[in-house]
Amino acid sequence: MRLVESRMTLWICYAVLGLFAFIALFPIALLVLNSLKPAAAIVQNPLGLPEQIRWQNFVNAWNHAKFSKTFINSLIVSGTTIVLVSTTSSLTAYVLARHKIKSWKIFTFYLLATTTAPIQLYIFPLYFGFARLGLINNIFGVALIYTALYSPFAVMLLRTYFLAVPKELEEAAIVDGATHWQVFWRVMLPIVSPGILTVALIIGLNSWNEFLIATTFLQKQDNATAVIAFYLLSGQYSSDWGEIMAAALIIVVPVVALFVFMQKRFIEGMAGGSVKG
Repeated sequence: MRLVESRMTLWICYAVLGLFAFIALFPIALLVLNSLKPAAAIVQNPLGLPEQIRWQNFVNAWNHAKFSKTFINSLIVSGTTIVLVSTTSSLTAYVLARHKIKSWKIFTFYLLATTTAPIQLYIFPLYFGFARLGLINNIFGVALIYTALYSPFAVMLLRTYFLAVPKELEEAAIVDGATHWQVFWRVMLPIVSPGILTVALIIGLNSWNEFLIATTFLQKQDNATAVIAFYLLSGQYSSDWGEIMAAALIIVVPVVALFVFMQKRFIEGMAGGSVKG
């Protein structure tokens, strides 16, 4: 009887997981399907199979969205943000994990508030400040905004990694003559590298897909990111939905491929960061 119940429970779990997998994969499958069809066929039957595969959609999408340029801009923005956030957040998290601060509760409240506060609250004063500094249409200026936006989350996550490292390792290194910088660089960073990799992956995906800040501060097409270029493909009066679907697929594929390639390390990093807070 217990064997039958366990099998029923297993089949129910498989059915639920299969349903969730279908819900998650259906939009991607629909995107792939429609990216291979002409615009008229998409409007006529978006769920139907393509009668004729139209590879020209990808060529048109790549040329019209200028992905050869906008992809580089997105890579620069995402890469700069990852480097800045990983560097500053790891240093800050290490200090907060190893040194007791009297105002820690206030600082924690500040980190939580900045993490949950919507960007719309300060995007206008931020825009005027950047305009005065001449940082509008500056890719690295947008990377600075992303760094300030994502750093609180990264600090709170990396702090849990540093707290999980035994203090005896640092004390042993100091006894052997290592400086505090050497302890941080040669002892702590290799141990918390899964956490830094997790932060880099999350920050990279968020900065790659971010639209509001990018479209506000990057107003020239030469400085546009891939997401902005995709948005500009939709015309005011008419749109080639096959081309738009192909462009969306071009943007999504690198993100999905990166996540699939790094998912094991990502899951290990998230699990390791939840051990101690």
